[in-house]
Amino acid sequence: MRGLYWEEWETGAEYESPARTVTEADIVTFAGLSGDYNPLHVNEEYCKQTIFGGRIAHGPLVYAIAAGLLFQLHLYDDTLIAFLGFENLKFTNPVKPGDTIHARIKVLEKRETSRPDRGVMKRQLQVLNQRGEVVQEGIQAFLLKRKPA
Repeated sequence: MRGLYWEEWETGAEYESPARTVTEADIVTFAGLSGDYNPLHVNEEYCKQTIFGGRIAHGPLVYAIAAGLLFQLHLYDDTLIAFLGFENLKFTNPVKPGDTIHARIKVLEKRETSRPDRGVMKRQLQVLNQRGEVVQEGIQAFLLKRKPA
């Protein structure tokens, strides 16, 4: 299977990923991998006293899950050169254990580069929970292969 070349990304096109439930195991595992043992993520009793009322997932964990869900669409298979970064990334609502998230992307713009074999695509990313609430959003840039001559 091959992903979309730069030319095949249409400005305004939208794609939606499958969904996945964020588990307590995900949060604990991510804390161990990242070393981020902030009590908001690992201490239920502490969190009961916060505005969240319970533990919440790490923002980078939510993004990582969303990125994985988007890769399941196979849009980048053998056509992605590099993720160039975020213009911004906002964490707009908490994600709690048991929440089910999915990602939505919308192509905002494309531009050629000085090299004829690649181009840049910017997209809006939204991560939504099971209630349709946006929990993360941002603008991302990707360097993609162009169609071979």
